[in-house]
Amino acid sequence: MSQDQGFAAAARGDGDRLSAWRGGDLGDDHYAAASDSADLVARAFADVALDAEPALPELGGRFPAALAVSFHLVDLVVHAWDVAAAIGAPWEPAGDLVEASLKVAVLVPGESRGPGESFGATLPSPGGAAPKERLLALLGRDPSWH
Repeated sequence: MSQDQGFAAAARGDGDRLSAWRGGDLGDDHYAAASDSADLVARAFADVALDAEPALPELGGRFPAALAVSFHLVDLVVHAWDVAAAIGAPWEPAGDLVEASLKVAVLVPGESRGPGESFGATLPSPGGAAPKERLLALLGRDPSWH
């Protein structure tokens, strides 16, 4: 939810403030809050030219809006694994989402990875690993963790 608020603020030209990326509150109705949050970011980016360059302070700078939207996709796909792994649920993202996320994940700046960041340092990925396992390892997740 905080990421949705941050990306929406970035799309509106107010993403420079790190506080815009913090403090999301799910309240008592988690489903409604998540739905409203997704609508917020979708509406914000619907009105942005794809060559605009919103500020993404968690990633260390300004990026074309098309890439910012792609970074948000990676957030959604990979953080869905975080939740699934934490509660012991299966994580079965669509193959096209994984492939698109892999293409963007390699662009996540190194200074945006590490303790306290959204993504960890890249982990080794065994040869023959499935695309979703490569995606997780690329962003510092151990696919076998649960």
